[in-house]
Amino acid sequence: MEVSLMEILLAREARANRQRRLLAQYGKPLISFTMNIAGPVKNNSQIAQGYALGKRLLEQQLMAAGTAPIHFEEIREKTGSEAFYVLNLEPLTLKAITVELEDHTAVGRLLDLDVLRPNGQKVERQELGLEARTCLLCGRQAQICARSRAHTVAQLQEKTAAILDAALRDDDAKTAARLACQALLYEVAATPKPGLVDRVSNGSHRDMDFFTFQASTAALWPYFEQCTKIGHDTRDLAPAETFSRLRIPGKLAEGEMLWATGGVNTHKGAIFSLGILCGALGRLDRTQWCQPEIILDQCAQMTAGLVARDYAGLTEETARTAGQRLYLRHGITGVRGQAEAGFPAVLQIGLPRLEAGLARGLSLNDAGCAALLAMLAATVDTNIIARSDYETQQWVQAEAEALLQKNPFPEKEALQAMDSLFTARNLSPGGTADLLALVYLLHLLRENDQNAAERSTTPIGTASKAN
Repeated sequence: MEVSLMEILLAREARANRQRRLLAQYGKPLISFTMNIAGPVKNNSQIAQGYALGKRLLEQQLMAAGTAPIHFEEIREKTGSEAFYVLNLEPLTLKAITVELEDHTAVGRLLDLDVLRPNGQKVERQELGLEARTCLLCGRQAQICARSRAHTVAQLQEKTAAILDAALRDDDAKTAARLACQALLYEVAATPKPGLVDRVSNGSHRDMDFFTFQASTAALWPYFEQCTKIGHDTRDLAPAETFSRLRIPGKLAEGEMLWATGGVNTHKGAIFSLGILCGALGRLDRTQWCQPEIILDQCAQMTAGLVARDYAGLTEETARTAGQRLYLRHGITGVRGQAEAGFPAVLQIGLPRLEAGLARGLSLNDAGCAALLAMLAATVDTNIIARSDYETQQWVQAEAEALLQKNPFPEKEALQAMDSLFTARNLSPGGTADLLALVYLLHLLRENDQNAAERSTTPIGTASKAN
């Protein structure tokens, strides 16, 4: 929405009045944060996300400096969002923090972070021996270009949009990769998990342990970041195109995983599933990341027709893998079918069970173990069949269901007994473990959004007033 010159002038006057009031009330230095946006459109979805990113970066650096605002206020209007931080820190120290953000972050050129002394005097960059800010387009002093109107509004708007798009793309990719790796670490840490590697047992595995999974997870961070960027870069194309472009990075990630683990396959299934989900996140607006239904629907659109394509023309004579033979003999589609259907085991079973457990006061560990067991009882785990046979898989489902009938959130001792039983029979529900990682990731995405919302008006350790 466009704003008039009068509205802009009135907003500036209101900002100055607010600054004077806060300085008089607290007698401490003040950071006044706005976005530096040229043209009549001062606020839209992209600008709002850039503002949120800048605000988060500022609050992170204040936290790193060991300080918290004494008082915080924020306004969000069509003339732009504004935040005000009263701080008990030396003004030049605050200015050093703000100029580092302005000069050394992707979104920094669009951040306007004024530091005011208690007497209202603005701290200038030159006091730190720094040059004045440069123009978005030509590199000359910004004030000179602004006064001479050296560039058109359209040129400045185009450059602004490009800066925001690049900054938000990078931040989305880093956030998605961080949370994906966190989800993998949560999955392996959940204890006890029947037949699986966890913090106290290797389960049915002789070639891997808890530390093998940590090494593998660390190796996959760049892959998840790349998947999210691929999703962003193809968001205007058909969903199938995003999935197609994930294929080669996925193969390369498998090599990275094997290299990091000395040839041990820890996360091949997770590379497929979490890679798709990160690609879906890249296709979506950040505001939709807290909505599992939308994310998993995007996964389904990306993989539509996958089973038919991969198993087209397959016969008993041409089947080479266990998965292909299971499809021919029992119609089991495995992780491909889960992906094409939008991971229903995750959306309808695992995630609700995790969140129900958390609502009851259970830990992420215990609620996660319950979610694993719930999905194990309701889905076919091809890893179980690969280590045994189809009848054993049915037995595993029955055992999990019987335990859940006694208690939907089984006690540790019951899970340990099942772990011993599975380990004795060399059974490991690795496919279900991959689904648990997806459950954790969707939960973390929602939690990340809730934390951001809570901090949007009240930075940690402050009083707050939002208008």
